Amino acid sequence: MSNFIRTIIVIVYLVCASGGAYASSKLPETIRVESAALTSEPPCDPKIPPAWRDAQVIEGVKIDADPSCSPDNPAWIAVAVKGTNNVSMDTLMQTHFSPDAIIKTDDLDGDGDPDRIVIKLEIMELNGKSPDFPGQVPTFDIAPGVQPGAWVFAPKTSGMSTENFESVRATPLIRLPSPVIRVEQGDIVQIVLENTHYFPHSIHLHGVDHPFHYEFNGNDGVPQTSEMELMPGERRIYQFQARETGTMFYHCHVQTHTHLSMGLAGIIVVEENRPNNWLQTLNIGGGHVRHRSVAIKEDFDREYDLHYHSMDKELGDIIKEYNDPRLTARDMNRRYQINNATEDYFTINGLSFPYSLRESLIIVDPDEKIKLRLLNSGSESIAIHTHGHHAMITHYDGVEHNPIAQIMRDVFDLAPAQRLDLKLETINDGRHSYGEGDWLIHDHREKGITTNGMAEGGSMSSIVYTSYLGENGLPDTSHFGVNLDHFFTKEYWERKVPVWQDLDEAATFGAAAGRTINLDTATRNILLYALGGLLAGLLLYSIFVGRSHIKQYAAALILRIRGKKGGKA
Repeated sequence: MSNFIRTIIVIVYLVCASGGAYASSKLPETIRVESAALTSEPPCDPKIPPAWRDAQVIEGVKIDADPSCSPDNPAWIAVAVKGTNNVSMDTLMQTHFSPDAIIKTDDLDGDGDPDRIVIKLEIMELNGKSPDFPGQVPTFDIAPGVQPGAWVFAPKTSGMSTENFESVRATPLIRLPSPVIRVEQGDIVQIVLENTHYFPHSIHLHGVDHPFHYEFNGNDGVPQTSEMELMPGERRIYQFQARETGTMFYHCHVQTHTHLSMGLAGIIVVEENRPNNWLQTLNIGGGHVRHRSVAIKEDFDREYDLHYHSMDKELGDIIKEYNDPRLTARDMNRRYQINNATEDYFTINGLSFPYSLRESLIIVDPDEKIKLRLLNSGSESIAIHTHGHHAMITHYDGVEHNPIAQIMRDVFDLAPAQRLDLKLETINDGRHSYGEGDWLIHDHREKGITTNGMAEGGSMSSIVYTSYLGENGLPDTSHFGVNLDHFFTKEYWERKVPVWQDLDEAATFGAAAGRTINLDTATRNILLYALGGLLAGLLLYSIFVGRSHIKQYAAALILRIRGKKGGKA
């Protein structure tokens, strides 16, 4: 061994030994990451007017109150109920809907509501690479500073895909998840897909009663059996007249292993036929249904749509790399290995904790009956647990379960693409409910409550009673000493904030001075490559320095081998 290599080993040993001796003799100082150094944001979106929470009537449509932090725009709901062709221009201009986004006509059965429904959807990209500047556009955050690459079915919009010329943030109609579609049993429904994207796509009406063909076009959305892929710039009509009611599913069926995970999936609900049944045809973002159907009002006090979805960071990052569709297609279709994929982002109605508290709280009062519709569009089974409550499973995949066999549970398994309808009763009897509170509802897989591996995150939300709701529409945790402010900073999700540092005045679990190194994956890889290069360089240097010894050893070895062969001869 050369003197140089011996010297390197001795130096490394001495450094490690001295560091260990110092660490054993003196603990490092505790450092608190001060809140002033964090990029904090208000818990509620300041762009949403508080008046949106109120019960109101717009265009003759009664809209229920929604006390949550960030309720939907009431104008959306009015337009979704009446159709873009049946409202004033003033109301339409408050929504960004295209004038032909939702067309409702023809009371075919004479019962007071329209029976011919046309819904126009586009395909939009979120957090993709911009050709004009470094960064993504339009952006959509599922948590503070967390922007996975995604695609969505979006209602046909008018105007820009961003809020304005100065913003890169997506307009509110373009978001995760794809919107919930609601129609009535017997309606003649046309979903018009306008492919505004750079890839081929389709729509498959999963669980919805629909014909295989419609006017010589495919109607099942599957390129291998029923139709050609819908190319960029083309449009296709998917038509059905559902005979069965229930909670269904729609999604892209082109390269499903990537397109579905990217976000091209949504809930579709077929409601029971009733007279004068004007439905909220689109529920943007899911969550609270503020204009319930006539049939739901007969049996339930409130209704919520809960769309659970998971995404692979590696897959979503592909659209942040290129502006060339050929390269994106290459990486997605030929290089991406789904069998090696991981779930990194877990969302409920398109958001992760703490943003999930803004929109997807299940807000209740005592002695109510709540209708919950659940969809799992992720790639793995999930296990949704309702703290403080047992709910009744009434429907599997849109089909009513035998009432005699309906069971109550507090953990609900959903396989990929599966839907469950639950009846949640807030009767404080120790069985249906344990009483008022702010009760967690979450995926009981440990990774389901993380965001890119960081907890507490993921698809967590709450069943929260109004008596436990703060004035801002978030659960009032202050009287328990619970503070959620650090979750509303991007630094927390960048792993720069010690999770438990604020549990006591001494910051017992703060950062250890000189011990904390926050490196992202790219930086770690660069350092590993550099270390590997250094070791390779040392190896080559050793070979170069000792080449004469290596030659002598090789020559001696050859002579020894020849000598042995000569001896045998």
